[in-house]
Amino acid sequence: MNTVKTSLKTTETWNAIPWTKVQRKVFKLQKRIFQAAKSGQDAKARRLQKLLTSSYYARLLAVRKVTQDNQGKKTAGIDGVKSLKPKQRLELAKDLGKHSKAKALRRVWIPKPGRDEKRPLGIPIIRDRAEQALVKQALEPEWEARFEGTSYGFRPGRSAHDAIGRIYASINQGSYYVLDADITKCFDKINHEYLLSKLDCCLQHRRQIKQWLKAGVVDNGIFEDTESGTPQGGVISPLLANIALDGMARLIEELYPKRKGQKVKATLIRYADDFVVISPEIEIINQCKIALENWLKFVGLELKPEKTKICHTLREIEVNGEKVTPGFDFLGFTIRQYPVGKYKSGKTGGANSRLIGHKTHIKPSAKAIKAHSEALKGVIKNHKTAPQAALISRLNPIIRGWSNYYSGVVSMETFNQMDHNIWQQLRAWTVSRCGQANLEKLRKYFHKVTVKIGNGKERNEKWLFQAKDGLSLWKHSYTQITRHTLVKPEASPYDGNWSYWATRRGTSLEVPMRVAKLLKSTQADVHVADNISQWKT
Repeated sequence: MNTVKTSLKTTETWNAIPWTKVQRKVFKLQKRIFQAAKSGQDAKARRLQKLLTSSYYARLLAVRKVTQDNQGKKTAGIDGVKSLKPKQRLELAKDLGKHSKAKALRRVWIPKPGRDEKRPLGIPIIRDRAEQALVKQALEPEWEARFEGTSYGFRPGRSAHDAIGRIYASINQGSYYVLDADITKCFDKINHEYLLSKLDCCLQHRRQIKQWLKAGVVDNGIFEDTESGTPQGGVISPLLANIALDGMARLIEELYPKRKGQKVKATLIRYADDFVVISPEIEIINQCKIALENWLKFVGLELKPEKTKICHTLREIEVNGEKVTPGFDFLGFTIRQYPVGKYKSGKTGGANSRLIGHKTHIKPSAKAIKAHSEALKGVIKNHKTAPQAALISRLNPIIRGWSNYYSGVVSMETFNQMDHNIWQQLRAWTVSRCGQANLEKLRKYFHKVTVKIGNGKERNEKWLFQAKDGLSLWKHSYTQITRHTLVKPEASPYDGNWSYWATRRGTSLEVPMRVAKLLKSTQADVHVADNISQWKT
């Protein structure tokens, strides 16, 4: 490693850096950290973490992530610097790890999606962001080896769809009570001493992290101390929040351990600071709520009463004298069960399979649909006088992104309704330009065309909103419903199972891109892929 480190240090051009080679070398070291932590070799993991943060490879990668790759890369800290030139990036990479004192964060307020409230972000300067990215590269593999299998937020290789998939798998064979909970100002209230003690990292990294936590914020020119919390906006903040919250699912498992031949009594599924507890018994749900509230006190946190409720997946129940409708919302999805007849009923698994009398439906939540509708309406309103192509260019990524997010659940009815709504809005947009809704003038904007929608499928459209240059509106209903494959509970991108992750993601640092894409497109059998050793680089 030292040999390559020396040769890379002579590189004077940022764009000449062999990034694939750099990424592979860093990833190789991260896998070793993961394996050491997984096997309980903590001292070895610490040595490898120090080796990584002193590696020139890792420093280059950290600088690249915060100056080129990350979203928000051009957001300035208190020094006002938004970006670095290639030569400055190279200089920063060579200078990282010298433990300069952390600068205060710049407070930025951004609106919460679909609400009038705003949430605070704390933006570090570029150097501090790069230092955080460097330390994160060392700590993340260790904690990926330790994290609970039902934690999904802000973790590599995991997503909101995995959390939803785990909920579906947990409730599909029966009907359940659910504690749907939210933590009050999680990122702002985490106890620093609790977090630093739990990290149990080397002294060097502990001091750095403590500096970042205690750096303070500048809001409209006024400095404020940070006595608690890990500010949203920092590169390492999501990882630190996950570390603080790790143990919630383990607590529930210890309270209600699974016994041989029995069903699981309670399951906790968490995505960042949102979580649910699922159980067939209301008494267990109430006991879990009390236990979690007590556990969170040690972290400096508490549940948000107005966003925490107990419900049932199938039927209406009464809680504290109030009726609660069946189902709940989680991560923009509505999860609910409906009673059905024997021909549509789901079945229990196993040799003694039986009808369960209901179906589990997951679909976009009413709040998510409303927010999306308002976003589309706002774009159309703001493009009243814009060219048709400009309007389509603005609408398409919003429609595609939203539709893709909900493509793994029961969404087609919603997609069709959204298409109908936007067609009416675009018709009104056309009338406002033409002055009247006669057929001839509408045909200037709406055309009869055949659209390719993927997988060799086509759709004949009689009234498609299309510009003169051929750019046409992408409809929600063009998105195909494809069930999401749930990630394995203990799987991590750092675990070395290259065939599993290449098949799942279609990309891998350990095999050529063509092989990874082939594995994903064919969903090749993992055991077969493991035997194709000549594919590895």
